[in-house]
Amino acid sequence: MHIKGKMRDILKNLFFAAIGCGIIFNVNPLYADEQEFLETDTVPPPSLTEYAETAAKEPGFDAGKVIIDHILDAYDWHLFDIGPKEISLPLPVILFYEGRFYFFLSSRFDHGHEAYKGFRIAHEGPRKNRIIRVLDDGKTPDPEASFVLDLSITKNVLSIFIGATLLCLIFVGIGKKYKHQGSRAVPSGLQSFLEPLVLFVRDEIALSAIGPKHYERFLPYLLSLFFFIFLNNILGLVPFFPGGANVTGNISVTLVLAMFTFLTTQLFANKGYWQHIFNTPGVPWWLKLPIPLMPMIELVGVIIKPFVLMIRLFANITAGHMIILGFVSLIFVLGEVSNAFGMAISPLSLVFLVFMGFLELLVAFLQAYVFTLFSALFFGMAVPEEHH
Repeated sequence: MHIKGKMRDILKNLFFAAIGCGIIFNVNPLYADEQEFLETDTVPPPSLTEYAETAAKEPGFDAGKVIIDHILDAYDWHLFDIGPKEISLPLPVILFYEGRFYFFLSSRFDHGHEAYKGFRIAHEGPRKNRIIRVLDDGKTPDPEASFVLDLSITKNVLSIFIGATLLCLIFVGIGKKYKHQGSRAVPSGLQSFLEPLVLFVRDEIALSAIGPKHYERFLPYLLSLFFFIFLNNILGLVPFFPGGANVTGNISVTLVLAMFTFLTTQLFANKGYWQHIFNTPGVPWWLKLPIPLMPMIELVGVIIKPFVLMIRLFANITAGHMIILGFVSLIFVLGEVSNAFGMAISPLSLVFLVFMGFLELLVAFLQAYVFTLFSALFFGMAVPEEHH
C-alpha cells in the first residue's frame, strides 16, 4: 500500500465479529440422593469430616485444568460436550522421525489417552503435552528414541491460518474497491470502519515515530503487525469456533513477532544507529575505554527491547483469558459445594464476566497499538537522522 499526497490503495480490514458470552452451567449436588437420609431415622447424617472425605474422593470440577487447557495449544479443537463425550475437530498430525514422515489425524490419540504408530501425547516430563516416541506398551517413553520433529497443524496454527485468510480476503477485497473507485470514493461498510484505523497507524504511529522520510518503508509491516495482533486478540475472545484460541497469548507466537521486529530493525539500520551503540555521543570516555561499558549496555538493550515486547503481549493476553475463565469457573466450584451457592454467585459472575469482556475488547486494541508503536519507535531509532 502506498500513501503519499493522495490516498491510493488504502486496504481496509477486519470485521468486528459480535462477541457472544454464553454461560452454560450444570451444577451437580454433592449428595447424590437426598432421600437416603429421609428413609429412616436410625441412619444419622454424615459428620463434617466424613462429608469432606467423601467430597475429596469424588471427581469434581477442576478449574485449574480447564483454564490451563484453554491457554495451552492442543492437537485438536474442542467444540462442545454431549454428556461425558467430547466433540472435537481433529487436526492433522505431521511428524518427522528417523528419516520418515508420519501423517494422521489427532483423533487417533483419543484425546491423548491412546498411542498410535508408536507415538503419543506426553502427560508429564519436559515434553508434557507434546508428542513423544513410546515403547510397545504405548505408555512408557522410549529412552533410546531420538528427537521427534513435530510439524503438526495445532489449534493455534489453524487459528493463525484462519486469521491470515480473513485478513487477506478483507484487505484484497477493499483494496480492489479503492482501485476501481479511486481514492476519492466515499468509504462504506468495512471501509468506513477500517479507514480510520489505517490512517491512525499511518499518522499516529509510523509517521510520528519514524519520520516523514522513511515511514513508508516500514508502513506495510506496521499495518500487517497491527491488524494481525488485533484480529487474533478479537478472535480469542469469541467463545466458539473459529474463535477461542489463545494465539497472541502463546509465547511462541509473540516470540516470532518480536523477532520480526528485531530483524527488521537490524536490517534497515544505518550507520548512525550503530555509531550510537558503539560510540554514544555525550558519554564520558572512561565509560567506553578501557572497558566498553556503555557499548555492552547498549548491545544488551538491543536484545532486551524485543524480549520486553514478547513478554508484554504474552502476559497481558494470557492474564485476560485466565480472569474470564476464572469468573466462569467460580460458578462451577461453588456449585459443587451447594446448589444455592452456585445460583447465588451466577449473576455476580455474569456481571463481572460482561465487564471483563468489554475490558478485554479495549485490551485487544491497546496491545496491538502498543506492540506496533514500540516496533515503530525501534525503527525510528534505526534511522536517527529523522530526528535531527
